[in-house]
Amino acid sequence: MSKFAVSGVFSAAATPLNADLSVDHARFANHCRRLLDAGCHSVALLGTTGEANSFSVAERKEILDRVIAAGIDPDALMPGTGVAAIPETVDLTRHALSAGVRKVVMLPPFYYKGVSDDGLFAAYARTLDAIADDRLRVVLYHIPQVSGIPLSVDLVSRLVTAYPGIVVGVKESRGDFANMQALIKACPNLAVFPGADPLMLPLLKEGGAGCITATSNLIADSLRTVFDGYADPSAVAQVEAAQARIDAWRTLSNSYAQIPTIKAMIGIENGETGWERLRPPLMPLSPSEIADLAPRIAALP
Repeated sequence: MSKFAVSGVFSAAATPLNADLSVDHARFANHCRRLLDAGCHSVALLGTTGEANSFSVAERKEILDRVIAAGIDPDALMPGTGVAAIPETVDLTRHALSAGVRKVVMLPPFYYKGVSDDGLFAAYARTLDAIADDRLRVVLYHIPQVSGIPLSVDLVSRLVTAYPGIVVGVKESRGDFANMQALIKACPNLAVFPGADPLMLPLLKEGGAGCITATSNLIADSLRTVFDGYADPSAVAQVEAAQARIDAWRTLSNSYAQIPTIKAMIGIENGETGWERLRPPLMPLSPSEIADLAPRIAALP
């Protein structure tokens, strides 16, 4: 039994689009099934890799509703609900709860930069007090290289103390291993998740809770092997082989801009056209870049 309220391998799922750049709901549901079948404990949809901030509130609600209607267990979903406006974050989170989804990843309000910890605490407090639902489990989202808003260890500690059992985790996507260690030390029962696949194994050994990562769209089975076997002396060889595969796939996914590369790789690996589409301002890889990836994928372990 894990000491964490939320733990495991979570895929930061990519969102497939139709030719008109509307969401391909049927393909997305199939992708979620594929991720769960491959070993993910849950699908962290509508995050950075999922292009969440390119969708309206109505579209985000429909994505969640449609994937549940397609048969995906709400307990196997962890959507991103944090946006710049607090009322919309409250609305998206309440909607998730109404659909039976208890776990969410929550960005801070991210438009105004240079705000204080007191301001961020007030924003999260206003959000959580408005929702006022003990079923809710919140994973805070620290991705300052994109959001421009860092979540300090002191701020996270304040939120965990003020909202016990509600604020239960943090996704650390800056890739700062020392910061992850500091979070674990400050909040021993807080589930700390790296956003970079190769960091899951070393962080598990430090008391981490799993991962929420982009390359899990492609190698969830290897991540699950590491998660299940990292502390088992009899599984050392299997874990080392899985980790080598994780490192290789992650390295390839960083060959070009990551989100379009992940989407192109999903399409190549599964033999599905159309995965390369993104909503502007993000742009797809060029045909030559996609052609470059295909043989390199084939050569991966």
